[in-house]
Amino acid sequence: MFDILMYLFENFIHSETEIRVDQDELTDELVRAGFHHDEIYKALAWLEKLAQLQESDQHPYLGQVSTSAVNRIYTQQEQMRLDVESRGFLMFLEQINVLDANTREMVIDRVMELDAKEFCLEDLKWVVLMVLFNVPGKENAYAQMEELLFLEPDGQLH
Repeated sequence: MFDILMYLFENFIHSETEIRVDQDELTDELVRAGFHHDEIYKALAWLEKLAQLQESDQHPYLGQVSTSAVNRIYTQQEQMRLDVESRGFLMFLEQINVLDANTREMVIDRVMELDAKEFCLEDLKWVVLMVLFNVPGKENAYAQMEELLFLEPDGQLH
């Protein structure tokens, strides 16, 4: 399913191609690209839920999110999906104002809905990018995240 999301993001969304194609047309194209119907429907449902989260402008499980919240307590299931490095990266993104509490919760919600056995920091970065792309008013955060994703470190790492 994550491969389909990446394919859609790279070929339609990120390239600014018109995404308002018929769902049957899109499904046919994805089948031609080698994806299976059940995975396609899961990916499209994932994107639909992302749109719903964006429209509600608030994570359904939160009530009011405090912008002064310092720590986010992760459930056991979230900890199993998001390793320490990934959770640290989310905290870093909040500290540099790429994510706020609402967009962080949207990212976590979408990560938890991914049907993937393996999930790594690189995958998380793409989910963050997809979420920020879909949230109005987050263009600067999206651009900053895009830089973080594609930035290659200069020099030798120690």
